[in-house]
Amino acid sequence: MSGVRILAAGGLLWRPGPAGEAEVCLVHRPKYDDWSLPKGKLEDGEHPLAAAVREVREETGVRAVVGRRLPTQEYTLGEDRKVVEYWSMTPAGGDFDASAEVDSLLWLPVPAAAGRLSYPRDRDFVRAFAALPAVTATVLLVRHAKAGSRAKWHGEDLLRPLDGTGHRQADGLRRTLRWFGPTAVHTAEPLRCVDTVAPLAADLGLPVEPEPALSEETYEKDPEGGVYRVRAAAAAGGVTVLCSQGGVIPDLLGRLAAEDGVRPGRRSGSKIPARKSGVWALSFTGETLVAADYYPDLATAG
Repeated sequence: MSGVRILAAGGLLWRPGPAGEAEVCLVHRPKYDDWSLPKGKLEDGEHPLAAAVREVREETGVRAVVGRRLPTQEYTLGEDRKVVEYWSMTPAGGDFDASAEVDSLLWLPVPAAAGRLSYPRDRDFVRAFAALPAVTATVLLVRHAKAGSRAKWHGEDLLRPLDGTGHRQADGLRRTLRWFGPTAVHTAEPLRCVDTVAPLAADLGLPVEPEPALSEETYEKDPEGGVYRVRAAAAAGGVTVLCSQGGVIPDLLGRLAAEDGVRPGRRSGSKIPARKSGVWALSFTGETLVAADYYPDLATAG
């Protein structure tokens, strides 16, 4: 009898300790009498990142802010194979309540956490995470949601609006981009870009700040100006949502990646994708790009 493939997701939840060192959150599961990282199985049709956020909240009580994607764990459980997708996460409120599933929680520095974890794969995972460059800023590079046909629009293209699908995509991004804890919202000039991120900005009480250097016409004339604006957003720290266009994003990310020696993370293909309402989560240390993770489907994940 062949086994099954079990899909799961979770978070490596960490915070700065008293001496500035990273402390990692471990959970104790009485059913297995083990110490592990918070994780759990995907529900039917659930996006892995949605599952990771949900499981961390259910097991730890913490409302987590999502950071960079971490390597996927794969291991056998009898005849079955378990695949666990992980993200780096930091706490943004919430309190732990013991339950039948998780009865204890510990925050430990990396060496102590690695010593307490029950499974070698988790110990190696935590040590590998600690060796990564510290992320000081995130830029969420968003392609605008679906707009009406250019051929059927008779007004100025700058004013071409989102269509019904585009408004639904913008509403989806309004929910899911909050997982990353945005602190600023910037956008290129076209109305379809503005309207993609305006609902999110309104929810967060943030202004929508213009980024004319990332509109297609301006970027074509001065691509280095666009690269500069992304690095400036990273240098400011925090989490910046930056909405742009399909004629900008692949070249912009290609330049950043080439300059900083990063291979954009994607499942397949040699081209840098940028589907409408797709999101690139760019992790920076200072102004240097250290990771680039693509989410083509966050608009339907929440």
